[in-house]
Amino acid sequence: MASPGELRETVRDAASRYIRDLVYGANDGIVTTFAVVAGSAGADLPPYVVLILGLANLLADGFSMGASSYLAIRSESATLEASGREPDDSSPLRHALATFGAFVVVGALPLIAFLAPVAPPHHFALTAALALTTMFAFGATRSWVTKRSWWRSGLEMFLIGAAASAVAYATGALVAVLSGA
Repeated sequence: MASPGELRETVRDAASRYIRDLVYGANDGIVTTFAVVAGSAGADLPPYVVLILGLANLLADGFSMGASSYLAIRSESATLEASGREPDDSSPLRHALATFGAFVVVGALPLIAFLAPVAPPHHFALTAALALTTMFAFGATRSWVTKRSWWRSGLEMFLIGAAASAVAYATGALVAVLSGA
């Protein structure tokens, strides 16, 4: 049986091997799911519609991200083989699963507010707080593998996610105004 220190190193090794997939999937998962929620809130859609759109996005986009990761790695390997170079020995399926898993797990967090027993007007505020906190926390967690400053890593992911979310909210609000909704 592995000691806690050995287990921590094994987890860190796995995180290092799949860091690109984990960050890419988690960031895109939380940003796109929160963007759907923000755009829907900007358009003043009912909570059940937001939940439906969010879940559909979560699963479809998560699958698409995983499939894209798989196809990209397979294409890169084929290109290297065609040019006579040795392809990377990484498993496209494992990378795809890491991307999909991070997307779905982290991306599901903005939808939790719509399952919480709070009044509908408070769903968006709760979702925003949860999503932005998660963006910072996940960004900061990258420092465990990258050895970079935790607060800079957290702030970087927070600012990028907040900017994307603001664009989505403004778009939803603008479309609602232009359509007379």
